Amino acid sequence: MKVESLSTRVVHLPLDPPIGSALGQIGGFGCVLVTLRTTDGITGENIVFTLNNRRTAVLRQMVEELGELAVGQDAGHIGRFWARAWKDNNFLGHKGVPVMGISAIDGALWDALGKAAKMPLYRMLGGAQDRVPAYHSGGLWLSRSTSELVAEAENFAAQGFTAMKMRLGLGAAEDLARVAAVRRAIGPKIRLMADANQGLTENEAIRLGRGLEEHDLTWFEEPLPAWDIEGLARVAAALDTPIASGETEYTRYGFRQMIGLRAADILMPDLQRVGGVSEFMRVGHLAESHDIPVSSHLFPETSLSLLGALSNAIFLEYMPWFSRLYRERLEFVDGCAVLPERPGWGFTFDEDAIAHLDR
Repeated sequence: MKVESLSTRVVHLPLDPPIGSALGQIGGFGCVLVTLRTTDGITGENIVFTLNNRRTAVLRQMVEELGELAVGQDAGHIGRFWARAWKDNNFLGHKGVPVMGISAIDGALWDALGKAAKMPLYRMLGGAQDRVPAYHSGGLWLSRSTSELVAEAENFAAQGFTAMKMRLGLGAAEDLARVAAVRRAIGPKIRLMADANQGLTENEAIRLGRGLEEHDLTWFEEPLPAWDIEGLARVAAALDTPIASGETEYTRYGFRQMIGLRAADILMPDLQRVGGVSEFMRVGHLAESHDIPVSSHLFPETSLSLLGALSNAIFLEYMPWFSRLYRERLEFVDGCAVLPERPGWGFTFDEDAIAHLDR
C-alpha cells in the first residue's frame, strides 16, 4: 500500500462569542484539513490549525511541501517518513511550523494504517485503557464574569463531568476570588484545574500558587512563558500543587529537557506541536520511564487514541473546538471518554458540515 496523493483544504471556524485568556482574545481558527489517499483506496485524515486564522497559508504550504516526501512511498513506513521529514526540515529548524507540518502528515498516515488493518489506533499502539478520565476545558474563560463562571461550572458538573479547568490572569486577588467561587459552586469532589496561559513571572507564579493551595487544584498549568523552563522548575519546586506544562513544547528533545530539570509534574504534549502520533507516543513512553503522568492538549477526538495506548495517561482535555468537523461524537461515561473501536482515529470528517464553513 503506497501513498497515492495528499491534499489539503482550509476552513475557518469562528467562535461566537470570542473567548479571552492571558494569551489574548481568540475569535476563531484557520483549520488545515489533510486527506491522504493510498493505492488500496484507504483514506487517512488529520487536522492542524492556527489561532484567529493567522498564517494559515504558511502552515498549509508546509504540509503540502512535506507531503511530497510521502507520496509514492510505502504508507506503512511511517517512521521512514518521519525521519526523512525531520532531516528535510533541518535548515528551517525543528520547532514551529516545520514540526506542525510533520504532525499533520504523520497523523494521516497512522489513520490510514489503522483503517487498512481494521483496528482502532489505541489497540495498534499497545492498548492500555479503554476509558480515559476527561476534564471540560471549553469554558471558564477570563472573559466570563464570576457569576458566569459559577453558572458554567455548575452546568459542566450537571452534564456529568467530574473535572474542569478555568483560566487565570486578572491579578492575584481577583484570580483567587474566582477560583474560590468556582470551588464553592462545584464542591470538593469535582476536580478543578487552573491555567495561567504563560501569563506570570516566576515570583508572581509562586505567590499565586501558594494562595491556590487551599483550593485543592489538580494542577496549576503553564504559569510561565514556555521558553522559561528553568524558572518553571523553580516554581514546581516551591509549590505543593502539581505543575502541568508542555503544550507549547516540541518533540522528545524539548520534553527530555523538561524531565531533566523536573520542570513539571504532569506533561501535556500537543499532537500538533509535539510531532504527531509517532512523537506523542515517544514522549509518553519517555515520561512513563520517569514515572511522570501525561495529559493531552486540545484535539480530543484524535488525542484520545494515544492516551488509550499509554498506561500513564491520566486526563483527556475535552475542548470541543473542532468537534463539528467530525461525523462521529465522543462518548462519555461516568466522567470518562470511551475509546472508540472504529478503525484508525475512529473519527472521520463530516463533509456536509465542512461544506457549510467559510473557505
